[in-house]
Amino acid sequence: MEETCLAKDILFSELNEDFAHWVMDSTAQLMAAFQGTATGVGVPGHGWRICLAHEFQEKRKPFQIANVSPYHVVSHLPLGIRYLVWWCRKTYMEKKAPFIDMMNSVPLRQMYGAPLGGIGGGTITRGWRGEFCRWQLNPGIYHYKTVVENQFTVCIRRRGQTVYQQVLSIEHPHTLQSWNWGYCGNQAFYHALYPRAWHVYQLPGQNITLTCRQVSPIIPDNYKDSSLPLAVLVWDVENSSDEETEVTIMFSMRNGSGAKSDQAGSHWNEPFHVHREGEPVTGILLHHCTSTNPFTLGVGARETTGVHVSHCTEFDPAGLGQEIWTDLLEDGRLNSIQGPSTPSVKGKKTAAAVAAGCTVPPAGQATLEFCLSWDMPRIRFGSGEKEYSRRYTRFFGSEGDAAAALCHYGLTHYRNWEEQIQKWQEPILQDEDLPSWYKSALFNELYFVADGGTVWVEVPVDDKLMNIGEKCLPGMKAILREYGRFAYLEGQEYRMYNTYDVHFYASFALVMLWHQLQISLQYDMAAAVLQEDLQRTKYLMSGSVAPIKTKNVVPHDVGDPDDDPWQKLNAYLIHDTAHWKDLNLKFVLQVYRDYHMTKNATYLRDLWPVCQNVMDITLKFDQDGDGLIENSGFADQTYDGWVMTGPSAYCGGLWLAAVCMMCQMAGILSDSPVYNKFSAILNKGKEAFEKKLWNGKYYNFDCGDQSYFNSIMSDQCAGHWFLRACCLGRAQTEVFPNAHIVSALRTIFELNVKQFAEGQMGAVNGMRPDGSVDTSSVQSDEVWVGVVYGLAATMIHEGLVQEGFVTAEGCYRTVWERLGMSFQTPEAYCEKNVFRSLAYMRPLSIWAMQLAIKERAENQSLNHVPGEAKIVQDCEGYPSVKEKTAE
Repeated sequence: MEETCLAKDILFSELNEDFAHWVMDSTAQLMAAFQGTATGVGVPGHGWRICLAHEFQEKRKPFQIANVSPYHVVSHLPLGIRYLVWWCRKTYMEKKAPFIDMMNSVPLRQMYGAPLGGIGGGTITRGWRGEFCRWQLNPGIYHYKTVVENQFTVCIRRRGQTVYQQVLSIEHPHTLQSWNWGYCGNQAFYHALYPRAWHVYQLPGQNITLTCRQVSPIIPDNYKDSSLPLAVLVWDVENSSDEETEVTIMFSMRNGSGAKSDQAGSHWNEPFHVHREGEPVTGILLHHCTSTNPFTLGVGARETTGVHVSHCTEFDPAGLGQEIWTDLLEDGRLNSIQGPSTPSVKGKKTAAAVAAGCTVPPAGQATLEFCLSWDMPRIRFGSGEKEYSRRYTRFFGSEGDAAAALCHYGLTHYRNWEEQIQKWQEPILQDEDLPSWYKSALFNELYFVADGGTVWVEVPVDDKLMNIGEKCLPGMKAILREYGRFAYLEGQEYRMYNTYDVHFYASFALVMLWHQLQISLQYDMAAAVLQEDLQRTKYLMSGSVAPIKTKNVVPHDVGDPDDDPWQKLNAYLIHDTAHWKDLNLKFVLQVYRDYHMTKNATYLRDLWPVCQNVMDITLKFDQDGDGLIENSGFADQTYDGWVMTGPSAYCGGLWLAAVCMMCQMAGILSDSPVYNKFSAILNKGKEAFEKKLWNGKYYNFDCGDQSYFNSIMSDQCAGHWFLRACCLGRAQTEVFPNAHIVSALRTIFELNVKQFAEGQMGAVNGMRPDGSVDTSSVQSDEVWVGVVYGLAATMIHEGLVQEGFVTAEGCYRTVWERLGMSFQTPEAYCEKNVFRSLAYMRPLSIWAMQLAIKERAENQSLNHVPGEAKIVQDCEGYPSVKEKTAE
């Protein structure tokens, strides 16, 4: 095999001129409107950067019925009728939101920036123009509301007089009209490198530059601080004038999140002061007193030498705002009236503010530090049946009085967090062989770990899954007691927790960065496999009636946050997923992958019986006994709108990879009968797979009699991808001939990538051999961003490094630079006009690219050709069952 390296000249030297020109233009366009010269304080060289005055030219719409071809409308008409009946019952009779609301898709708002907050305690998104505009405080439920009074305002004073006071927002709202709105967006830019982000503002005519640095405690393998519901906002003030200048930043905040409950009444605010270990923090607590899931917002500022902090306990955000504006204007401070506010009356909103100021010498610099926290310690999901304590309550209590302490903790620990973040990110950022766009994509796509409707909770004593686990999974209790329970949504629009066919792709981010959360999730899933729910329900695609959950099959998901997750599985009602072909296999593949990466022997032993159970169930789909399972002629896998019939490249490949990993696990655990059983299946299955699906260039889509049986599926090597991620798939553990895999990947690159959208939008799911897009289904003509990142990882594993990076780059440039989908990467988009399901789990698979890069670099450092004997020696060193017996 020809050796390839990650050098930039190789990555880009063979790109055609048109593509390279598009890349440069798309990057420059985001900053084309910036007229300033300021670079800000500490803004890194890598990340996603955009001028606040930028406007995206392309305005896409969510996928709707109007985008479906007449043929597909007819074929899906029964589904549409059943869905409409179910939607009406859910919406009007049960008064609940559908788990997928096809009638009210979320529109594209080209505005989002990095979310605030750690993992599992809720998130608040601050847009790249500075708005507080997306809220997920109630678990798994989103409010897409810009709260206009949540702002930063700067006051500049010289020689005892206020010379400049400006809201740092380019908006001109209808409320608070006494405030000075309409900051010039051409003078500012935003830069994101999650979990940090920067706003840099030049103040016209003032010789002052402000840099607001946003820091959230997202820190790999830190299971305490990563759970905290807070973010620190640090303002660095640069004074390039020749005179002393007093600068005050005011942070104003509404009591609420823009939801209807903001006007429910009985909300109140109060000042606080916390002085611990010589570190004083002063601010405001905004108590939001709803009957379910009440919470408190904390806005605090750090008092250091030369920094004064003041506050306004209450103002009317629906009025002109003249009183608080004039108060700040007079002397750069707020009135700081002590005592709590009067509780709000029904129909009225209330807000508060904290201001921090200091004097900055000529040509000098100063720092003002704020923290925003939110304390919703005990939560109930939509059913209201069970109460859970969030993970952070282990450290800050569950009485609802922690917001001030959280502010103090954040302001006194954020520098340490930044050190940990830099230690984690710097080796990747400093690697000159990696393209800059990739560094931005790798870290910024990680937003979904926190902002995926994520919950991280303590496990109740009477928990159903834990009770199952105690009987059948000996190590489960210790893991869940120590690390809690973790769940995230399939997508912000597809409201199902831990959707397993999709988590298969996204799980690389968890296992590489917070592996104990992946282990915890897997134990939960194993216990769910052993559970059954015999209540019968109607499935919308087929109209059939069947049990909600069958024993010994992996559930599609662990529930809807608007219902009772973990207690009521399988919120997904489109198909009966007990007959899906990929879920069980993906469980086995992840069990071995997790063991390979963590070497957790207890985990492997515990989940081994479950792996055997699900594989025995799946083996029943091999109806002709050739060692290869067959699809059933309906959309029975993650492509739930794309029908596979008979043996298929996707499910067949996953099956053979899972069988291979069963052999590996049996060898490790000295389980001779299972080893012999699956070794025999593997030998037969490999032969059948090649005979039935290999066509000389790639693997056919399936073995059905449809016209698209020989389409080129971009995801056809998914099973091999997981093998290579576990250092399998070569030499003794080869499942798919290496030459065939490389040929298939090259074919995908030539057709699904380069022949689609001029090679600029990633890999389309399906392509016909003649170079036309496969339009046989509503999903075959889409690009799935998470699938593309997994495909790119597979290419890198196989030495097609340039092809892998070009393939993934098309998705990044399309989503982040052309379509304005920052921090809401969708599941899918088509070549033109539409997208589907904003803010989706699957693109976290980009971390599989990083794993491939890391493993490749390690192999090259040993001066061995990637994929040859050294990998086998290092990763395949487990003796077979026979060898162990001989020993």
